[in-house]
Amino acid sequence: MDHKTKGWNLAKSSHQKQIVANLVKGLIKNGKVDTTVAKAKEASRFADRMVTLAKKGDEHARRRAFSFLNDKEAVTTLFENLGEQYEDRDGGYTRVLRLPPRRGDGAEMARLTFVENQ
Repeated sequence: MDHKTKGWNLAKSSHQKQIVANLVKGLIKNGKVDTTVAKAKEASRFADRMVTLAKKGDEHARRRAFSFLNDKEAVTTLFENLGEQYEDRDGGYTRVLRLPPRRGDGAEMARLTFVENQ
């Protein structure tokens, strides 16, 4: 019985957290990130959590977001722009679009973006 199979598992735990945090930071700052499919799916989960914290907007939520992102500029952008942008949306703030395989090693690539709010 293998219990620890949920989510992406490629690196050690601390390294994996930093990879995901850096992907989410890049997504918040640039609006899109190109990476492998597995990393994009995992980062999507955490990006949705960060937007949910931004929608709450209180000081505790801001501190929780900063403890994950470790970047004041990203947290400010998250709470001032994205929290207000997705105020009326209940979930599903990100989208994973498949891209052609990477030329060097043929890895499955994906683009992680925010969903446009209509």
